Amino acid sequence: MLASVALLLGVVSSPVLARKSDDAKPKKEVLYPNTTRAEPKLDLTSEKDQKNLNEGLDAVNEGDKAKAEQLLKPIIDGSKSKYAQALALQGMASLQYNDNDYKGAIASLQRSLALGVMPNDTYFQLMYMLAQFQMADEQYQPALDTIAKWRAEGKKETADSYALEGNAEYRMGKYAEAIASINKAKSLTDKAEPSWDQILMASYAESGQDEKAAELAKNQLNSNPGDPNALNNAVAVLMQAHKYPEAIQMMEKARAAGTLTKDSQYVNLAKLYLITGQESADPAPNAIKAGQVLEEGMSKGVLKPDAETYVLLGQSAEIANNIDKAIGYYNKAQPLATDGEAALRAGRLLLSENKYSQAKGLIQQAIDKGVKHKGTAYMLLAESERGLKNKPAAIAAMKNAAQDPETAAKAKDWLKKAGAG
Repeated sequence: MLASVALLLGVVSSPVLARKSDDAKPKKEVLYPNTTRAEPKLDLTSEKDQKNLNEGLDAVNEGDKAKAEQLLKPIIDGSKSKYAQALALQGMASLQYNDNDYKGAIASLQRSLALGVMPNDTYFQLMYMLAQFQMADEQYQPALDTIAKWRAEGKKETADSYALEGNAEYRMGKYAEAIASINKAKSLTDKAEPSWDQILMASYAESGQDEKAAELAKNQLNSNPGDPNALNNAVAVLMQAHKYPEAIQMMEKARAAGTLTKDSQYVNLAKLYLITGQESADPAPNAIKAGQVLEEGMSKGVLKPDAETYVLLGQSAEIANNIDKAIGYYNKAQPLATDGEAALRAGRLLLSENKYSQAKGLIQQAIDKGVKHKGTAYMLLAESERGLKNKPAAIAAMKNAAQDPETAAKAKDWLKKAGAG
């Protein structure tokens, strides 16, 4: 799945619930005029139930959970009116959803629908809400089943319903189906949501249609040149399609316009330069540009002067063959880092410069602070000791390297040749 593309499920807002007295008013528009479902007769005759129901649903709308539960639960458990029970269950579903109890909300809506007493418009609205709740609970196939039932029984097609369908299909890895559903959604409205194109882009990318994904990403950015999300999505898709020069061009245009406002954007642009440089005969020019981008981000206060930034600056300088500058950046990263990786990088460069004493100190510091590849660090320490003509210390370090499976073979071979096997 394309992790960098932000996929927006969208917040399913609990609707403002209709009070019983509101249902009795003439409706301006029939929302499901083509359904063949017969309108059920309402069986609510108890004035007490009607009063408690109205007050309970008002409490739901006002966010008064305690009052709502106090009024609605007795109706659900004891009312002789199925209609009152169904409306009360709808109210409880909204409360549960607002508490992030998606499974409870789904169960309440299913009970409400199963009673079969809601007027058509309310019945189908609740069925659609059920699909949204199932999406929120990551029940993607049930959500698809609910939408299919809603569409078949309600005889209605909407852009939003196809977008929801495409979202569920994408998350299930059904990319061809997701593409078809999102394109259908877009064909039904001239006000498509940006999140629909995000799903479409990701579906194209995941199904190997990189050209279509990249074209859609660029079109979305052209339509919203100042939108950071559109920029991030476009860059992510172009990177997945290995269109690094186009991604750089897009981000440089944004940088020139002053619309790079996030630290991640400066970091991504710098990394793009480094990746592109690695694929060329001479990576140094792009590495220099990567360093310039990072330095600009820091000077503008967008990029934090933290360990990660200094390490990336050090890598850029190292690839650009500016060893002294790289060591300087790695040294700046050391006190800010939680591990010894920066110190190890600096020590390795000092070792390459035959500065054995300085290298030894940093490599030992790195080992003490913790590194991912401990065997490699001990081998570097051994080389530092060997450069300082301290053979016993070199052997001791190499014996430690021999304890790491990653470096055991090389370390044992070294020890054997040194007569310390």
